[in-house]
Amino acid sequence: MKTTKLCVPLRLCALCIFITAAPALDAAKQTNFLFFLVDDMGWADIGANGSTFHETPNIDRLAKSGMRFTQGYAAGSVCSPTRASIMTGRHPVRVDITDWIPGQANHPANPLLHPEDRSHLPLEEVTIAEALKEHGYQTFFAGKWHLGDKGQWPTDQGFDINIGGHHRGSPPGGYYAPWNNPVLKAKRKGEYLTERLTEESVKFLEDRDESKPFLLYLSYYNIHTPIQAYKKHIDHYQTKAAKAFEGKTPTEPEHDGTNRLRQDNSALASMVAAVDDSVGVLLAKLTELKLDENTVVIFFSDNGGLSTLQRGRFGPGCNLPLRAGKGWLYEGGVREPTIIRAPGVTQPGSVSHKPMVSMDFFPTMLDLADLPAQPKLHIDGQSLLSQLKGNDSGMRTFYWHYPHYHGSAWKPGASIRDGDWKLIEFYHYKNHELYNLANDPGERHNLAKAKPAEAKRLRAKLAAWQKRMGAKMPTPNSDYESKAKRPVRKQKTK
Repeated sequence: MKTTKLCVPLRLCALCIFITAAPALDAAKQTNFLFFLVDDMGWADIGANGSTFHETPNIDRLAKSGMRFTQGYAAGSVCSPTRASIMTGRHPVRVDITDWIPGQANHPANPLLHPEDRSHLPLEEVTIAEALKEHGYQTFFAGKWHLGDKGQWPTDQGFDINIGGHHRGSPPGGYYAPWNNPVLKAKRKGEYLTERLTEESVKFLEDRDESKPFLLYLSYYNIHTPIQAYKKHIDHYQTKAAKAFEGKTPTEPEHDGTNRLRQDNSALASMVAAVDDSVGVLLAKLTELKLDENTVVIFFSDNGGLSTLQRGRFGPGCNLPLRAGKGWLYEGGVREPTIIRAPGVTQPGSVSHKPMVSMDFFPTMLDLADLPAQPKLHIDGQSLLSQLKGNDSGMRTFYWHYPHYHGSAWKPGASIRDGDWKLIEFYHYKNHELYNLANDPGERHNLAKAKPAEAKRLRAKLAAWQKRMGAKMPTPNSDYESKAKRPVRKQKTK
């Protein structure tokens, strides 16, 4: 961890933070952490949240042994912003990573120009790995990083070991060896990436320094595109789909895009199963090594499942009963499968309905480890300790800021959730929508016209937050009219 004076840019924080070293703690008395972060897994992709096509017995057992959150939110509807928020406990706007890295270029046929944001997580930001390492933790990272190029990788941000984490968001060369990952060489032809990351994680647990507590952060590339079937399970899901479904996959329009309305993609289901297998292997290893009683296990995803693409095409996943998916600020894009098992804190099979957000992990982990809070660092998160003990009282306000165009057909916008009310601003369309999530979690009934006073209040509150945070806004494309007739390159989804 950086132990020198940390000067945070004025637009991020109006003070300088001094971080001092602390003595290492006795591992036998200290809490370990196993953090599972899945890529592009939607809220509805696990059996514990109602999926019947996907089968996730190990993840479901984890939920039954700890607390499942029905309203766990990612800070962004795409990967890099959420990953930065988990690492720092800070809102994506505050760290100036509001799009996937590097994002897509502005296009001449769009009426708005989206702003430029950072291409990496600044080294000056203090990560949860650094905060734990300062207290004697050994820190291990495996899988997808997507927060910067060489010199900004996990080992530059507090992790002792990095297996496979680099600048790319999708697995270079795909999921089967030979792949082109600059920090992970394949052992054998045809090796499956998730199996390899799991093996490396198991090896870390077996070879770790038993005198120190640990953070094991397993960040899957699954279930991001390319959608490549996991051979171990694909036959099962192809047979299941053939028996369960007839006719074409149902879809519906979503603004300028098309949204998938059924979980029926066998290849995607097999990739979900690969994650579930991995979770089962790691949980079994914790038990074998007698680490399960002092290891907190966290399961989360970086954004919703990819279900919506440009009109005429649709994604591989389905997030119903939630609306839309990755890239969108509807619930399908930001509500995630969320499980925390904290021995001695969470009750087996408990369920929390109070919303939480990805910035909360940093202060929660410090609290669970009985380490001092660092509110000047994790300024946008709050500890979930009381919630983990069963206290669901109180309301919260969350903000999302996505002023970029995205290949899912999302156009620049922002949103706010205040209690049960949620408002979405669509800057591209010059309108807004209002929903009551308590009555309408699927966001089917726009109440903006029926509740104009509530909409006005939330628009003002969102705008005030954006001003306070210095949020970068989209700007008009001054020669949009003349450019609009030019051909537009096909937009990519990351």
